[in-house]
Amino acid sequence: MNKTLSAKASIQIQKPKEQVFDAIISPEKMNHYFIEHGTGRLETGKIVQWKFPEFEDQFPVTGQQINQNEYISFDWSGGAEGMLVEIFLESQADGSTVVRIKESQMTADENGIQQAIGQTEGWANFLACLKAYLEYGINLRMGAFDFMKNIKQTSDPIT
Repeated sequence: MNKTLSAKASIQIQKPKEQVFDAIISPEKMNHYFIEHGTGRLETGKIVQWKFPEFEDQFPVTGQQINQNEYISFDWSGGAEGMLVEIFLESQADGSTVVRIKESQMTADENGIQQAIGQTEGWANFLACLKAYLEYGINLRMGAFDFMKNIKQTSDPIT
């Protein structure tokens, strides 16, 4: 039996899920908390390029399934079999949104364990940055990873 690992993170954001959804699929909003720029909105079946400020390269991101205001999935693994990022948006009674992220599948070996840990840290950071941007207009990511500009790029842009 092959066992696999997943990275998971979640947070509650004091904004309606329509605003949260748009902030995740729109590069014009994502560049305020996550990427430097993107080549287009994340859509089902569409490949866009994301550029992160701390890396030279752009990363291809393929929209897998996008359900308006409910669910976003994409592959940014470069085509590694079984890799998928899923983002679930859940409305709360108070008008806020719970955002749950799951990235899978990593192998249950030392490399996979390290990747799952790194991606979990990265997604927790993504969610904190998304919350700060949507609730307070603050870009927590600005300057946060400047130290990485001199570190050799990894295949995991979120870490």
